[in-house]
Amino acid sequence: MIDLEPLRRRVSECESRVSGLYQPGWLASRQARLEELRTKTTAAGFWNDQTSAAEIMGGIARIEADIASQQKALSGLDNARTAIELLVGMPDPELEREAVGTIEHLEHDLQILETTAYFSGPYDASNAILSLSSGAGGTDAQDWTEMLMRMYIRYAERQGFEVLVTDYMQGEEAGIKGCTLVIKGQYAYGLLMHEKGVHRLVRISPFDANKRRHTSFAAADVIPEIPETSADADIPEGDLRIDVYHASGHGGQNVQKVSTAVRITHIPTGISASCQNERSQLQNKRMAMAVLKSRLFVQRELQRDAQISEVRGVFKSAEWGNEIRSYVLQPYKLAKDHRTGLEKGNVDAVLDGDLQDFILASVRHDAEDRRSSDS
Repeated sequence: MIDLEPLRRRVSECESRVSGLYQPGWLASRQARLEELRTKTTAAGFWNDQTSAAEIMGGIARIEADIASQQKALSGLDNARTAIELLVGMPDPELEREAVGTIEHLEHDLQILETTAYFSGPYDASNAILSLSSGAGGTDAQDWTEMLMRMYIRYAERQGFEVLVTDYMQGEEAGIKGCTLVIKGQYAYGLLMHEKGVHRLVRISPFDANKRRHTSFAAADVIPEIPETSADADIPEGDLRIDVYHASGHGGQNVQKVSTAVRITHIPTGISASCQNERSQLQNKRMAMAVLKSRLFVQRELQRDAQISEVRGVFKSAEWGNEIRSYVLQPYKLAKDHRTGLEKGNVDAVLDGDLQDFILASVRHDAEDRRSSDS
């Protein structure tokens, strides 16, 4: 006989958490605010003020994401209740495993929802553009940068996000010098913005014949992907330099014999973006331009806004003393976040994308810091 009481208690707790997130009248007020913002986008001259337009579009994206989240939570609750009802009528170990899995999935989603309640920035609901670059450590650092790329791709896949590797620079011997990932999903930027900083790896180097312990560094930079309508300020053609080259895949092999990869450089600022993910040069040019416009938009925001940390944070060089997180594989195994103090002994799981605890802790830590500074 299956004891359903523990499962019922977990579902009841989830019901209380959903009620705490969404008070009566929440959906109606959100929908009313959404219509209000959408009406503003139809006003004449809406795009004349790029900053105001971006804030409104960001508000629309956040509310749409909030409403979708509520529907997902309610659907998850229904699925959990149904799973328990099935067990009442037909006790079966396989059905019990499915019911437990359904409840665990709901609890995982609620943990994220409770964290995203902290989000208040205009870009938190946006997609994220994550750039990685190797730092001090030579070949080990380049190998470490490729490990980080895989870690973030696996994390994104766990969250159901779509990942595009738009740029990829192969290392001389192993690994990569850098890459750019466009991560598309609900609150991708709000979650990943706290991964910005220096990441340190300690391990026995696979490139050292004497098997000595090495320390390697890599830097992550994260900006929001700005909707094309928000970032679509005209850029004079004379301000752009467009270079084409052979697209290269993992392992340094040319995946195409024609020059389809595109790098676009904004000459006045030196800011550039590349894309080699798509099959055609036109598609790569379109994606590279979208990333470039996002970077230029963020740069303009930095110049306009004295509170740089609100958009991007302060960039730190990838070397000793600047790391936000350490991943130690030798002489012991430990992943530690130096901002929140959170530690995990299963580093292999973390490197395989099990980052959610670190990310949620960082979101809460940042929100608490802001609350303290405001009081």
